[in-house]
Amino acid sequence: MELFKGSGVAIVTPFKDDKVDYEKLKELLEWHISEGTDAIIICGTTGESATMSDEEKKETIKFTVDTVNKRIPVIAGTGSNNTKHSIELSKYAESVGADGLLAVTPYYNKTTQKGLIEHYTAIADSVNIPIIIYNVPSRTGLNILPKTLEKLSKHPNIHGVKEASGNIAQVAEIARLCGDDFYIYSGNDDMVIPLLSLGGVGVISVVANILPKDTHDMVFAYLNGELEKSRKLQLKMKPLIDALFIETNPIPVKEAMNLLGMDVGDLRLPLTNMEDKNRNILIDEMKFYGLDIRG
Repeated sequence: MELFKGSGVAIVTPFKDDKVDYEKLKELLEWHISEGTDAIIICGTTGESATMSDEEKKETIKFTVDTVNKRIPVIAGTGSNNTKHSIELSKYAESVGADGLLAVTPYYNKTTQKGLIEHYTAIADSVNIPIIIYNVPSRTGLNILPKTLEKLSKHPNIHGVKEASGNIAQVAEIARLCGDDFYIYSGNDDMVIPLLSLGGVGVISVVANILPKDTHDMVFAYLNGELEKSRKLQLKMKPLIDALFIETNPIPVKEAMNLLGMDVGDLRLPLTNMEDKNRNILIDEMKFYGLDIRG
């Protein structure tokens, strides 16, 4: 059975005085549950995990698991380019009750496909909860090939992939090789419907940070056979999604949340606030979508 179906939010990490703002995080988690978000992905790329200490990650994962309290699945980002480090974080996430793990392909050291198989197998052997592999070549410089996923999909703890290659032909090949028991999630908000058409079961989403209900509705409209409704939601969202990636994620989505009065705080260096010209584009698209700018 899939870890979740629908819209999983790659939730931002709110900061205040350069510390995790747990009061705000609790508010965001409760809002997502009330708005129909289907899963929480904590300490992922959108959560600025690369700038968080291990202690912060562990505290944030535990806080999220405890706050959500099994109402929807919590998936912890525990990927690393250091296999031992990823295993340590993965074991911790499991020990505090995370429902699953999201593990990005190893970045910078750019291993081989054989290395990917050994890396993910080592992580999967160390835990007893489902793992979603995260393939995002634009960030990692490494693409996990369909045949590699086919081999990994045979491991009982490797349940699916967050596919953010942007290559729909690759998604089709993954679906063909890995079968119906291997669950594919879109890692691109602007390609959710094409991926669902190939057998995908949902999205791990950035735009869901500001449009949780619409993102949930778009996926379930498709899964329930309301194809025209889902298509219209995807196309309506597209200009706003484009604006949310006009600078490196999560710069624009945090800006958008602050513009909506959600007060999620600043970014951590090396990420910085948006350039004015891009901020103005984001504001225009938010207004065009019908969002209420307050910030």
